[in-house]
Amino acid sequence: MDAALLLNVEGVKKTILHGGTGDLPNFITGSRVGQPMHIIIGNMFKLEVWEILLTSMRVSEVAEFWCDTIHTGVYPILSRSLRQLAEGKDPTEWHVHTCGLANMFAYHTLGYEDLDELQKEPQPLIFVIELLQVEAPSEYQRETWNLSNNEKMQAVPVLHGEGNRLFKLGRYEAASAKYQEAIVCLRNLQTKEKPWEVQWLKLEKMINTLILNYCQCLLKKEEYYEVLEHTGDILRHHPGIVKAYYLRARAHAEVWNEAEAKADLEKVLELEPSMRKVVHRELRLLESRLEEKREEERLRCRNMLG
Repeated sequence: MDAALLLNVEGVKKTILHGGTGDLPNFITGSRVGQPMHIIIGNMFKLEVWEILLTSMRVSEVAEFWCDTIHTGVYPILSRSLRQLAEGKDPTEWHVHTCGLANMFAYHTLGYEDLDELQKEPQPLIFVIELLQVEAPSEYQRETWNLSNNEKMQAVPVLHGEGNRLFKLGRYEAASAKYQEAIVCLRNLQTKEKPWEVQWLKLEKMINTLILNYCQCLLKKEEYYEVLEHTGDILRHHPGIVKAYYLRARAHAEVWNEAEAKADLEKVLELEPSMRKVVHRELRLLESRLEEKREEERLRCRNMLG
């Protein structure tokens, strides 16, 4: 066993338990480290100090790291999530309505006595880590959460186009997933802008376009009430979007909201007179379906009376 090595970081000591192979890997931003647990270099994921520890290691190396309390303050919260995963539970369920820290202070417990103690009185911790693998950003399929801001913006038109292609092929579930992924990218970027300022509004316009494409998938999947929810949200903030009225009208028609469907179609005509043929076709279709429904009800009444 090598003697304890002091990393060039305050409050960290390293002891190599088993030497690694080759040169020190090139830990560029976006590199993925590890398996079964992944850490993305540059994202300060999990504990910030873990990234520092890992970038001192060679592949196949096993090392012990002593870390002072300046690096381990949030470890109890992380440990809780990891334990939940190991128990087959959803670690995000804990903070569905509020963030983990707020929840912890509200209820004064992490759900594990040892972690509660560590939270109250932070202690230096020892981590034993084995580095199994390092992958460059180009060597694995990166999820949207670990893309940089520029990469997120570049990914959006690609995801949008892929969603459109899948929609045309009738693969509505897959198209929905692409639109949702693009929306997540844009929502993340939007949180970094001031609401209602120019850049925020540009992102909002892109988001609304994707949500409406997503709603077209929902219509095909007959998820009409979700369409009503999404289009309603858009129109509350942006009451001039013609496509939102049109898709909402179609959803209203499918759930027999005759008055609401007609009102939305009238709004489409008011905002976009060039859609007259489309609106009249939808009105004829609605009237035809309503007549069929009325006829079915008349037959059902006659059968009951007969």
